[in-house]
Amino acid sequence: MIPPVANNFVAGETAAAAIDHARELERRGVGTILNLLGEHYEDPADAAADTAVYGNVVERLAAVDADACVSVKPSQVGLDVSEELFRENLASIVEVADEHGTFVWIDMEDHTTTDATLDAYEHHARETGGNVGVCVQSNLRRTREDLERLADLPGKVRLVKGAYDPPREIAYRSKERVDRAYREDLEFAFREFEGGVAVGSHDPAMIDRALELHGEYGTDFEIQMLMGVREAAQTDLAREYPVYQYVPYGRKWFSYFYRRIRERRRNALFAVRALLD
Repeated sequence: MIPPVANNFVAGETAAAAIDHARELERRGVGTILNLLGEHYEDPADAAADTAVYGNVVERLAAVDADACVSVKPSQVGLDVSEELFRENLASIVEVADEHGTFVWIDMEDHTTTDATLDAYEHHARETGGNVGVCVQSNLRRTREDLERLADLPGKVRLVKGAYDPPREIAYRSKERVDRAYREDLEFAFREFEGGVAVGSHDPAMIDRALELHGEYGTDFEIQMLMGVREAAQTDLAREYPVYQYVPYGRKWFSYFYRRIRERRRNALFAVRALLD
């Protein structure tokens, strides 16, 4: 059972609980990106099991006609076993999703997975006519070149600053330099992309910049934030702009919750206060 403090960041252990959360978000005008928690599987059976769950979730979302999509981690569906298995399992999910008109996001993990993830995205973006999206991380020095590669593809790109800790030789490390790269990447994406830009940020300054760029270039965009972070702002923004909440669920909630409170001091303080109340 998930304790109350973790319920702020995880929508329950079951798909039913996550879909209920998605329907509640829809009443607030906020869309949902559902992510089944799990990653770095080395057993093909584990990857196959989560692949099947995603297919079932897509069908259940279509049945309730929710404003929701799914997001898949490559290492969850086989990349740590082999790139071939990853491609097979991802193709299975994308095929079911395409049949039901459900969008599929491909999460980006650490820098060792970047090439395989982008290759898979490019394939499915072309095959589905743009019913998939991929995440790119502005803290990586290579990201501008990756954006240039992705600009002419159908589909969407989610820009984030990056939550992993890549080696200094391939990444920007200071907050100021990462922020600058993120702003530059935002401007490139709004200027060059036609498929749409997802602004994956809780930073009010970056969101304001994205709104300015939308006004300048008219590019379709959406704002994406995590469950449990700036939720009032999500609702407020959704009155004027497309907003999606990234909603994790599943039994593997503890490691995700721990990572959230470790990464963000504000979340950690919130958790401590909740435990003491």
